[in-house]
Amino acid sequence: MNTKEAVANRIIDLVEEKGMTINELGNVAGVNPSTIYSILGTKSKNPGIVTIKKLCDAMDITLLDFFNSDLFSNLEQELE
Repeated sequence: MNTKEAVANRIIDLVEEKGMTINELGNVAGVNPSTIYSILGTKSKNPGIVTIKKLCDAMDITLLDFFNSDLFSNLEQELE
């Protein structure tokens, strides 16, 4: 799994955990839902940390909480 996929999977997990929809998350975060769908799909290759922080704020979690997941433990190397 690469970093982008891990971020997308983490957003999906947290949205389900919080009982939110992507549209609700976008509205609370002040991020266009289409931006979130781009992160979840293949359109966005590099989701920005500022956007991730806004999503975290909307879900009432910290960046540390976001990245504190096994999804980020064994990422493939992305040096190319």
